[in-house]
Formats: sequence, C-alpha cells, structure tokens
Amino acid sequence: MTFIPAGSTANAPWALWITPETAGWARSGLRLLHLSGETVEFATGGEEMVVLPLSGGCAIECDGVRLTLHGRTSVFHAVTDFAYLPVEATVRITGEGRFAFPSARASRRLPVRYGPADRVPVEVRGAGQSSRQVNNFCAPDAFDCDKLVAVEVLTPGGNWSSYPPHKHDTASEHEAVLEEIYYFEGGPGYQRVYGTHDTLTEVSGGDVVLVPHGYHGPSMAAPGYDLYYLNVLAGPAEKRSMAFCDDPRHAWVRSSWADQPVDPRVPMTRAPR
Repeated sequence: MTFIPAGSTANAPWALWITPETAGWARSGLRLLHLSGETVEFATGGEEMVVLPLSGGCAIECDGVRLTLHGRTSVFHAVTDFAYLPVEATVRITGEGRFAFPSARASRRLPVRYGPADRVPVEVRGAGQSSRQVNNFCAPDAFDCDKLVAVEVLTPGGNWSSYPPHKHDTASEHEAVLEEIYYFEGGPGYQRVYGTHDTLTEVSGGDVVLVPHGYHGPSMAAPGYDLYYLNVLAGPAEKRSMAFCDDPRHAWVRSSWADQPVDPRVPMTRAPR
C-alpha cells in the first residue's frame, strides 16, 4: 500500500511501525514513539537509526553512551538536535514527547553520536509559491551514516514542495535508486505519486506515503495550513546520494524561480539559541 493512515500500523510500544518487510521493499523504515515519562528498551537489530524529537526531549543510553536530546516544542517551532544509533545495539530511551526513528538496513557499524541542532544545515529551496525549508540533518554531506538518509521539509500554507515532481528509481550517473518514506505533520495537505503507480491523497498529522518508485510531487500545503514532512530514504549504492531526475514535462519550473522572490515566511524555524 502507498498511503498509510495515522495509527493504522501501531505495534506497541510503537505508534507507527514501518519496516522494510511491511513496506514491501528492502531498506527504509520508520518508527514513532510516544513517551509520557516512561522508559522503553529495544534493539536496533540490522537497522541503523536516528532518534528525532518531533516534540519534547529525552535521555538515551546506548553502547555505554548517555545522551540528552533537548528537542523542541513542535516541528513548527525549532530545528532539533538528534542522536544516531548503530546496528546491533540495545537502546534505552526515557522522555516526554513524540519521537521519530528513521531507519535503514545497514552493514557498517558506526558509533553512537549526538547531532547538535545548531549544526543542522537549513536550506531555503525554490521561490514564490514553491518556497520551502529543508532541514538537512541527515543528508549525505551533513551527517555520516552507512545507508540512511533523512531530511525534514516545512512548507508554508498555500505553497508546493517536492516540486517539480521527480524520481529516483534508476541507477545512472545522475540518478540514485532510493526507497522513500514521507511522514506528515500539520496539514491538511495533498501528496501526489505517479508514473508507475498513482496516488493523490489528502494527508495530515501522522499519515505516511510510501514511494518505492515513480515520480513524486508535489506535496501541497492547503492555504492557511503549514505542512511538515520527514523524508526517510535508503538505497543499494555504496555511496549515499539523493540524486534524482525531474519529470521532463515540468523541469522548466526550476528556471522560473530566478525571477521570483522567495516567500518571506521561510525559513520557518531555526535552531534554539
């Protein structure tokens, strides 16, 4: 299935549970955990993960390392710090809030690490009604992982992101093969996927759209409603990449941005000071 409604994959203690097996592919996964002061212990198994606070903060113990994530009030209030968890690790997490765990099947074991909020590259992409903010916290050039790639995108109400539509399902010099997860907060908005299969669905907080292949975009924020999504990607290549190919019918849109001002609402968030 491409569209996964909020709550439909809950598997205690996880409010959202997407593994490569449940998604029907080989690498990308995502979990969501709600905490009210309790401690949850779990094993990462064959997946490397990032602990990403959506709201609230937490304390983490893994491989003898203790980390504190200060987190944020919500995805629309600040850029957050995060933590990296390696494969074959036992993890204890205690906190108050909601936490996403983007993941990918991996073979290289890297150390537990802390990602400070003030080192997250924040990018303003597009112009006009295609203006949006991208938090490249786990992009290939920003943070080292074996296979996992993850970024956050914030789209002001009335704007489009993931636009022009693009794909990454064919290995070439200019395109990487990637399985992609969209996890949404805010909204309502709309997500389009087409080419090899077709989806046009309304999305809001907690919903997920899977993109195994084909063109995806735009992600449309309804006027008056800001839209957030977390992208989780992983592919078979040895080197991590986010290389993509625009739908040639709409690629011209990029050149139009040069003559348009950037929406003054972006960037919508920054790292706490």
